[in-house]
Amino acid sequence: MTSRDTLPFYAKLSFNLLTISIICAIIFIGKDIIMPFCFAVVLAFLLLPVNKWLVKMGLPAVPSMLISILLAVLIIAGIVYFLSTQIAQFTDDLPKIRQNLDRHISTAQQWIRENFNITRKEQNDAIESASQDMKKNGAGMLGTTFLTAASALILVVLLPIYTFLLLYYRDLIRHFFISIFPDKHKSSVEEVMFQSRIIIQSYMVGLLIEMAIVAALNATGFFIIGIEYAIFLAVLAAILNLIPYVGMLVATIICMLITLANSNDISDILWVAVVLTVVQFIDNNIIMPYVVSSKVRINALVSIIGVLVGGALAGVSGMFLSIPGIAIMKAVFDRVDGLQPWGMLLGDDKTMIKPRLGQRLKKKVKKL
Repeated sequence: MTSRDTLPFYAKLSFNLLTISIICAIIFIGKDIIMPFCFAVVLAFLLLPVNKWLVKMGLPAVPSMLISILLAVLIIAGIVYFLSTQIAQFTDDLPKIRQNLDRHISTAQQWIRENFNITRKEQNDAIESASQDMKKNGAGMLGTTFLTAASALILVVLLPIYTFLLLYYRDLIRHFFISIFPDKHKSSVEEVMFQSRIIIQSYMVGLLIEMAIVAALNATGFFIIGIEYAIFLAVLAAILNLIPYVGMLVATIICMLITLANSNDISDILWVAVVLTVVQFIDNNIIMPYVVSSKVRINALVSIIGVLVGGALAGVSGMFLSIPGIAIMKAVFDRVDGLQPWGMLLGDDKTMIKPRLGQRLKKKVKKL
């Protein structure tokens, strides 16, 4: 039988690509089951230090787990309550928002008529046609909304249960992963598991710190320019910023649309875009490198591709979990024979490439 080490490069590459394809297919088909479990794994790693601290304080293991999960639920519930109260306040102002929108739509229609010679009747007919198409697709949209709400409800119910069980059986799970590999790989497996825990904990704590700083900067900027719902928009933009690269773009569009609906001055929209752009610049160049990226050494190209692939496979959940998932893959690749080049490709350490290039150049010079 031919061993893997003697296989040609194209055979090894084919096996690797086949494995990646199977994993992607499993995630895409079973995302409704896999994503809640993955979020529970992240939450369990995040709560593990709290659980250990409570045990050191003298509490039994099970009450410590329950208290740590309860604290997490209360924090999440507080954020959801804040957002829901802000949305309720936003809906109370719907009559004023509708008046502002009608005014802006009238101005836009006047501009289109003057520059493109399209009459208001033709524009209204196009809007009416689009409305009729939306009504025809209303049943499908309603069904999709119902399924999304049901999935969110299932996630809310299963997440604390999964988290508790993972914390309760963590020693058993750890022993299982160590036992399925030969004894000679025991130290490598333990190192990978340790690095995975550190990566997830550091990444999540860094994200929470980043979210708090970005929310404070956004709120400061919004209060300076004097727009309505400054705190709500600041927190919403900070939460959406948790989705790498794509989240802030979506947050900018949403904040501009909400400001457009609540303001009579078009310049407010431009100032909102300026504030979010400045905060994004500060986040990308100061906050992210020192608070988050220092914990997860993944290059920007792989991060963007990973976010897009995660979104295609599992939606927003996949986009959020893509970066820690890639970081864990890198930790595994760096310690598995034959996969080190893949780990090098995922990382952003270019210093290790320079010595190899120098050695190749020296060999070429000697041949000449």
